Amino acid sequence: MKYYENLKKIREQKQKSQKQIAEILNITQQQYHLYESGKRKLPIDGLIILCNYYNVSSDYILGISDFPDIRR
Repeated sequence: MKYYENLKKIREQKQKSQKQIAEILNITQQQYHLYESGKRKLPIDGLIILCNYYNVSSDYILGISDFPDIRR
């Protein structure tokens, strides 16, 4: 699974809208949609914000690990 597919999967698991996540990242919903669709790369600072917000590791969002727990 590509990382941008994980962005959508995690967001939906947390029952959040694209607009809510965009507000956390301080961007527009349209810009966030581009991240989830793979049309624009998520900046590293956005990745850090989402890891902290979702309380998951960057490896999990990036698809390197199947374990969301940041202590693994």
